Amino acid sequence: MKSFSRRNFLRGTAALATAVPYFWTSAQAKAESANDRLGVGVIGVGGRGTVIGLQAAKLGHVVACADVERRNADRFVAKLRKTIKQKEKCSIHNDYRRLLDRKDVDVITCGTPDHWHTKIALDAMAAGKDVYCEKPLTLTMDESRQIREAVKRTGRVFQVGTQQRTEYKSMFLKAVAIARSGRLGKKLHAISSVGQSSVGGPFEPQPVPKTLDWNRWLGQAPVVDFTPNRVGWNFRWWLEYAGGMVTDWGVHHTDIALWALGGETTGIVQVEGQGTFPGLPADLNLFDFLNGKAKIPPLYNTAQTFDCHMRLPNGNTIRLLSQKNELILEGEKGKIRVNRNSLTGKPIEDIDRSPTERDWLDAEVLKLCKGRKPGDHMRDFFDCVRDRAEPISDVFTHTRAVDACHMANIAMLLKRKLNFDPKKHSFVGDDQANALMRRKQRAPFGTKV
Repeated sequence: MKSFSRRNFLRGTAALATAVPYFWTSAQAKAESANDRLGVGVIGVGGRGTVIGLQAAKLGHVVACADVERRNADRFVAKLRKTIKQKEKCSIHNDYRRLLDRKDVDVITCGTPDHWHTKIALDAMAAGKDVYCEKPLTLTMDESRQIREAVKRTGRVFQVGTQQRTEYKSMFLKAVAIARSGRLGKKLHAISSVGQSSVGGPFEPQPVPKTLDWNRWLGQAPVVDFTPNRVGWNFRWWLEYAGGMVTDWGVHHTDIALWALGGETTGIVQVEGQGTFPGLPADLNLFDFLNGKAKIPPLYNTAQTFDCHMRLPNGNTIRLLSQKNELILEGEKGKIRVNRNSLTGKPIEDIDRSPTERDWLDAEVLKLCKGRKPGDHMRDFFDCVRDRAEPISDVFTHTRAVDACHMANIAMLLKRKLNFDPKKHSFVGDDQANALMRRKQRAPFGTKV
């Protein structure tokens, strides 16, 4: 699809300017009329942040990036010039708020560690920017509530980076369509299987690199000594910043499982499970630790292994466990298996043998994609920015999936079965579980709780 003109975008959405807070003003339209492509601000450009930033650069014009590690920003700008051939200047900011202040930034991508996602997303929407944010979207269940409310309040377009909803040859979409069609049966069960979290440590303190703003990297999290094992890929293995494989990879397959089993708008209502947390002391006061009051040894502390069972309001069930990477959907009539490499099972074989059945499945996939052609997650975001439609990975269904993963972690940490009321967004009769839906956040980096 051809890239769209910002002028056309502004004209087409002018009627919304008075109805949606923070939307485009005439002053913004005038200031930006010289540039036909949407201005992109890329926040967090280490690892995955660079990938999504470069994807956005193919569809818009990257005017600025922000990262607390200057080396990340320099590498990103170099790749922008080399791989995208962007000749225009990309400004570098240490503080992402300076990027949000810019009038030439229309949309942002966020590829920071998980504990920064919510704060940046809320600030971006308040500044009138549409948002593409990597998964898992939130660090806590209360952050999920905050983001849902902000999207409703501001009317911003918000895409979450769960690419299995559009890409990988539509294999996950086909699995969802088959499960929802009843071809596997009425009573469905999903096995959301992912790998184990890493273990390691204790890690010795090291000097903070001169290029890194360590205080800002920590953000809302407690102040601790720097070690390279807390940053980069390894932030995932600390409960202070993430949820381990339970949320990191678990949210990918659990998101698809909920969608396939009819729970995308409700989430789960019950969870129980067991997990091993080698990095947490046996006598740890869990609440003091998660609220920054307890110091613990500097070891990776997320669940290394886990086996959790979830129930949806409709009676369907999901099992989330730390084995090989795959998603299994099964019922009394059949079973299918899907991961990013293949989609297998007798129901698939039966459909492949019939042109009529293949056409049916293709049509169902298109319906799941809300009438838009699947295949490019970032393009789906830009298309929705153009027509103000809801993206395929909207925050409302994604937060149901990530909250299910958060609930799994809470159940394992408390070592008991939990019941949840989706309408009240709270655990039933369990004050301790409800207390773990949020964290004390370090000023001035925290969000409103």
